[in-house]
Amino acid sequence: MSADVRPIAESELRDWVRAVHTGFLVNPPVTEADIAQRAKYSDFSRMQGAFDPDSGRCVATLRSFPQELTVPGGAAVHATAVSNVAVLPTHRRQGLLTRMMAAEFAAAEARGDALATLIAAEYPIYGRFGFGPATSLVEWEIDVPRSGLDRRLPAPVDGGRIDLVDVEELRRVGPGLHERLRALTPGAVSRDERWWSLATGLEAWSYRPYKDNFHAVYRTADGEVAGLAVYNADDHWTDAKLPQNTVQVKDLLAVTPQAERALWRFLCSIDWVVKVRTGYRAPDDLAPQVLPDPRSARVVTSSDFLWVRILDVVRALGARTYEVPGVLVLEVADDDGPAAGRYRLDAGTGACERTEEAADLRLGVAELGSLYLGGASAVRLAALGRVVQERPGAAALADAVFRTARSPWCPDIF
Repeated sequence: MSADVRPIAESELRDWVRAVHTGFLVNPPVTEADIAQRAKYSDFSRMQGAFDPDSGRCVATLRSFPQELTVPGGAAVHATAVSNVAVLPTHRRQGLLTRMMAAEFAAAEARGDALATLIAAEYPIYGRFGFGPATSLVEWEIDVPRSGLDRRLPAPVDGGRIDLVDVEELRRVGPGLHERLRALTPGAVSRDERWWSLATGLEAWSYRPYKDNFHAVYRTADGEVAGLAVYNADDHWTDAKLPQNTVQVKDLLAVTPQAERALWRFLCSIDWVVKVRTGYRAPDDLAPQVLPDPRSARVVTSSDFLWVRILDVVRALGARTYEVPGVLVLEVADDDGPAAGRYRLDAGTGACERTEEAADLRLGVAELGSLYLGGASAVRLAALGRVVQERPGAAALADAVFRTARSPWCPDIF
């Protein structure tokens, strides 16, 4: 008898959490307070479990929640964000994830979600379900003494000022600043009240206690908040009693280049600090080039990040804007999925509709997800054999149409 895949009941939440932790190879104690906190924010209709018919135990999990994804042009597209995906090692290769994904996609279509998103822990898994990597990230470690900054001088702030604020002030100014940044950043996703509660210590898991951070806010000459940085530092000294501390950036948001430059220079000007870890940034972040010697920043992480699965091609492509006018007919392969078909995209008007016209490009739904936010190249995908060009020049036109001036970036793990 196969496992029963269904939404969980509240009484099954502890068993579901145990399965999530086992799947992610962690085994923290889960207190009643943890369960109560998770239940407070849980929509049990969107929490799936697979239950073993013999033991009755939960052996696979998947959770989704509503999310808004910013696309080129600034529109916020309704998405279903997929998280907490786990299958116990005793129940692998039994089709449980396939069944849970199919149920989630059907529910997302019924809700009217245009696409699904996730952060992929393993690369080979999610392409099978039509997800494509749509944003990437880089983390740098800056060797401050090599950076060329003159630390005898105050950090320039481009006409504004930087203030250190307490966590209460961060809670007050942070959500509004993030909303402004999200409107400017393809790939950024919404942060709900719970995100800010966990990020600022109003709530915490027993097995992941909140750690106090420093909070720097950049204000313009008019007093408007245009950037913030959340960071902490270790406490490392050499045998000669010389401080050799490293700053770890937890969050850095800036809605103007002036604020972004000022915050990086500030972080690299803190006394006792010899290294700055930037956290996950967009590949074209200003961080390295804002330094007199960009080679003082070495890449420590470079990876894909946010993955996108298009569910409704017409709505998804019609929601974003395009860099240049042009008409493309895309033939999308999606097995038995909802995105299969041929579509005519008029980049000049932003209109997308199903069509019977001859295709210019043939591609899978995962490749369409990779192109969607402007982070991938159709020409490169064609060279890899993952996009087929039926009309000469169509891949180059797709690049001109889909690509964006700045790299798409998702600041958040979920």
